[in-house]
Amino acid sequence: MKADVSRLEDRGEVIAVMEPLLVSEDSAHRPNLTELAVELAAKSAGLRRSLPEGAIAALADLVRAMNCYYSNLIEGHDTHPVDIERALRNDYSDEPGKRNLQLEAKAHVAVQAWIDAGGLAGRVATRSGICEIHQRFGEQLPDDLLWAENPESGERIRMEPGTLRDRDVKVGAHVPISPGAVPRFLRRFEAVYGQLGKAATILSAAAAHHRLLWIHPFVDGNGRVARLMSHAMLRDALDAGAVWSIARGLARQESAYKAHLSACDQPRRGDLDGRGSRSEAALADFTRFFLQTCLDQVTFMEGLIEPRQLRVRIQLWVEEQVRTGGLPSRSGNVMDAVLYRGELPRGDVAGLVGTGDRQARRIVSAMLKAGVLSARSSRAPLRIAFPAALASRWLPGLFPAG
Repeated sequence: MKADVSRLEDRGEVIAVMEPLLVSEDSAHRPNLTELAVELAAKSAGLRRSLPEGAIAALADLVRAMNCYYSNLIEGHDTHPVDIERALRNDYSDEPGKRNLQLEAKAHVAVQAWIDAGGLAGRVATRSGICEIHQRFGEQLPDDLLWAENPESGERIRMEPGTLRDRDVKVGAHVPISPGAVPRFLRRFEAVYGQLGKAATILSAAAAHHRLLWIHPFVDGNGRVARLMSHAMLRDALDAGAVWSIARGLARQESAYKAHLSACDQPRRGDLDGRGSRSEAALADFTRFFLQTCLDQVTFMEGLIEPRQLRVRIQLWVEEQVRTGGLPSRSGNVMDAVLYRGELPRGDVAGLVGTGDRQARRIVSAMLKAGVLSARSSRAPLRIAFPAALASRWLPGLFPAG
């Protein structure tokens, strides 16, 4: 009982130790950051508008697996994209460790799908929203992955999904606030980041990302929750269609990402470094890094799914499959129509391939079995699918080689 009371002690840290929560309007860094935020909004909307609706939904499915892969990689968990896709079909490895990582990946994808469907709309940066991300992720994990080990004492601590931490923790050199103070700091966090308009949200997403990690509200899982929260904030503020991900950029610059987070932990560097307790210059530098990383990812996806180049890569693959007997002849006609229109009514297939209904059904069945087309039901229109196994051919560079 005494130990429990001690762990929940609020040592009275003043909220000001977390300030500034925003890069101030009179900061010398603000004009450049605003330009980056405006550019990101424009490029993200342009990418979204360049794609047919059917392709957006399919690409978003693959991007969720990509986001999961790179977020796991930051946590030190390397789960192959094909294994993630298998987990989504309930096809698990017989090896316990690999199976656990597949279940972890499936949980991550499920939470992001819920976010992408609007599950957090209007409450992304709230205590209830943040706790729900943690709960939805944690409650789907196998028990083995709910335990964290204190690196100093060796004590094993169980993470309770959706529950704020009840003990002190240490993250590298950073010692977060006392557990009893976490609710107070989350109230301040919500009051600032939960009331922002779209433009201010884009500009402040990086600050919210760091400050949530600085509070460290949970025993474990904080990094993943922060990245999912950032995804949700940008999804709400941008016309993005969930077809690009910040996680890929952060994972590819992991050392710089973690160095920026550590710099943001540091106290103010002097009278010219803002008016809060933490360094405003470091927060501005991280914001710049974060926005530039977002822009890099939008630009990367823009080049990757440029319609003409994407069509060439996919058609080359289809032609190879037809030559080797993997797909029936004239499958390319169907794929071309799906790419151009976004979705294709099944009744149109026979006319496209110039055959009877029976052969048209055979072609559609083969393409569905190959995983390159999808449909919500046996009568629903056909849409393109982006299988992870074909990512290296259709979308080279999305995942690391191999």
